[in-house]
Amino acid sequence: MGKYIGESIPRMESFEKVTGTARYVHDMALPGMLYARILTSPHAHARIVNIDVSKAEKLPGVKAVLVGSELPYKLGLYLVDKDILAKGKVRYQGEAVAAVAAVSEEVAQEAIDLIDVEYDVLPAVFDPVKAIEGDAPLVHEDLGSYDYMKGVFHPVPNTNIANHFKLRKGDVEKGFKGSQHIIENQFTMPQVGHSPMETHGVIAEWLPGGRINIYTSAQSPFAVRNLMSVAFNIPHSKIHVVVPYVGGGFGGKAGIHLEPLAACLSKKAGGRPVKIVARREEEFNTIPCRQGLVARIKTGVSKEGRIMAQEITYYWDAGAYADYGVNIGRASGYSGAGPYDIENIKLDSYTVYTNHPFGTAYRGFGHVEFFWAVERQMDIIARELGIDPYEFRMKNLLKPGSITITGEKIRENTGRVDKCLKMAAEEIGWGKKKTEAERIKELKEGRVTGRGIAVLHKAPAMPTFTSSSAVIKFNEDGSVNITTSGVDYGQGTYTALAQIAAEVLKMPLEKVNVVWESDTDTGPYDWQTVASRFLLMGGNAVINAALDLIEQMKEVASAVLRAPKEELEIGDEKIYIRHNPDEFLTYRQVAMGYCYPNGNAIGGPLIGRGKYIAQGLTNLDPETGQGLPALDWTYGAHGVEVEIDIKTGEINIKKIVSVFDVGKVINRILCEGQVTGGVVQGVGTALYEGYVYSPDGRLLNNSFTDYKIPTAMDIPEKVKPLFVETPQLDGPFGARGVAEHPMISVNSAIGNAIYDALGIDIMDLPITSERVWRAIQDKKTVGS
Repeated sequence: MGKYIGESIPRMESFEKVTGTARYVHDMALPGMLYARILTSPHAHARIVNIDVSKAEKLPGVKAVLVGSELPYKLGLYLVDKDILAKGKVRYQGEAVAAVAAVSEEVAQEAIDLIDVEYDVLPAVFDPVKAIEGDAPLVHEDLGSYDYMKGVFHPVPNTNIANHFKLRKGDVEKGFKGSQHIIENQFTMPQVGHSPMETHGVIAEWLPGGRINIYTSAQSPFAVRNLMSVAFNIPHSKIHVVVPYVGGGFGGKAGIHLEPLAACLSKKAGGRPVKIVARREEEFNTIPCRQGLVARIKTGVSKEGRIMAQEITYYWDAGAYADYGVNIGRASGYSGAGPYDIENIKLDSYTVYTNHPFGTAYRGFGHVEFFWAVERQMDIIARELGIDPYEFRMKNLLKPGSITITGEKIRENTGRVDKCLKMAAEEIGWGKKKTEAERIKELKEGRVTGRGIAVLHKAPAMPTFTSSSAVIKFNEDGSVNITTSGVDYGQGTYTALAQIAAEVLKMPLEKVNVVWESDTDTGPYDWQTVASRFLLMGGNAVINAALDLIEQMKEVASAVLRAPKEELEIGDEKIYIRHNPDEFLTYRQVAMGYCYPNGNAIGGPLIGRGKYIAQGLTNLDPETGQGLPALDWTYGAHGVEVEIDIKTGEINIKKIVSVFDVGKVINRILCEGQVTGGVVQGVGTALYEGYVYSPDGRLLNNSFTDYKIPTAMDIPEKVKPLFVETPQLDGPFGARGVAEHPMISVNSAIGNAIYDALGIDIMDLPITSERVWRAIQDKKTVGS
């Protein structure tokens, strides 16, 4: 492609992070800064009868105490349903009820302990399926009065349904009547914590003049600014948001969380800056998590193995508030059948309020969850028909010319899931059967092996009008600075953007600097760094900014070299005449404006501006879900080999092959790192992770003592990332995103491999050793 595209360039910020010089919110302190702590509810659902803060207010060192009744503001991304502090009643155990700002964390915590709250415990609901029954307690009695994004989301008043997404294509009843086999199953997945290395942190100051300054560990400074502006009815120009280095997000730092509370505490404290840093227990209990899911799938299949009809119902455990949950329900609706060519489908996706901690965006945005059901179902169907799971998938996968469930036509440049599956299956040794001697040997040794495959797809879930922008400005020495307000919180996109800029500008990569800190006062607009959209959209914005800069350089050089712009070329940090390369100007000569020998000057500081907005997207029909919801689709497949100890149920993942059609690899080592990290995170979802509650809704595993995530000891013996490159026509150099995708379908591939090894179907996550062991005890023979 060129000098930098496709190369394995180390991440630009590596030195700062390794040496500890990278500055995070946790490291920051402002003059006069106060420290805040939060009082949370011990009950899942209760009326707040009285809050007595008198003792806390009298404690020396306390500068501000807040309760919900003082704050007339409502929060919400797509459905405005949340108070900054609980007001009237609490809706989940761990919800913030009161807050204190004091001269130290110790004093703030002492004050929190002095606050007395009287509760009247209410009936609660924890199961999303039961929550939509007519006699279920209402989590939000006033749902019908809430503001929401009309035409996109569909809350149902007087119920616990925050959003009902419907998709209809073809004639489902006719499809089932023409089916030879009908297979119906239910799959479940619990809520899961994001577990970033850096917990949520924010410093806010609400100055006496009405300006709010915010320093936050967020995934988008402009999203924080916009949501704060809407919540407080303050002009955007009076809200200044800065995002420094961020220690991981995985979707949990999208939107707003602690920022409004810190700002309100600052206001009450007379404008002194207030810092809130979530403790790890609060990261689990108070900050939102990933939604849980109950999935029911009914599939009709012909004798030849073609999917004739499918009926799917998703019940999303949104917890106490809608947040991103309603959009997850929507995204899982329009992509919720997987990358399959299905003529007749009926899909209902319900985002349901419960009295659990509320759900938000999480890597995969619902796809990790529903693909657990879809790809386990595909293996079960193949087994029912006596067809190889690989052949069954190949018979039904989307291919060029297919029509998706929302009516989009698949084209040659859309991406090839069939190529991904073929490569994954070959690399994992699919189709190689165990000999009788090998099977007997395994059983004698007490460790059986199995292989599983699974496919996936995902497109960015974002508004139709989402956009990105970038600015590239020259420095005096001819180097450039790139400013963009997308956030690199560990995925390495800034390095990829630098490669793209260096490639277009034809200059050394070491002379391209991406400004790390994102700042709404000085940076160009970007919607959010979510949905695996930033490389495609931010990359296109950088390309356009670089082309704008080149155009300006040529204008100056045209006058100096006395040649038409059309006859000028760039390369090696020079603008030269195409037919006479010895006539040139260097980038350094034109960067700040060109000066003639007599002192006359032309040009001026050169600044390139670029932007990109999603093209052609539409809202979806509220009754059928038809339309164009997605900018681009990234397809992939996993092949997994597992080894299971029959005596203990312990699962050892020997190998995972993960293949993705990324359009074009911009930075190979970064892509491989994304895949490896995503696969390990997927292993966590598959084998270990899940919130565990007491019968009254108390979260029992709200620390790393009891909530287990993969460690270095749990990384599969071999993770092999591979890439297919079907260029995305509107992507930067043909690229499309691959940030979330490696985590999707890892769980289902493992589940399918477990069946291959043991003949046992696991339908509920996580697949713990205990769950496998119990299933083995319930089975008369193993490995048959």
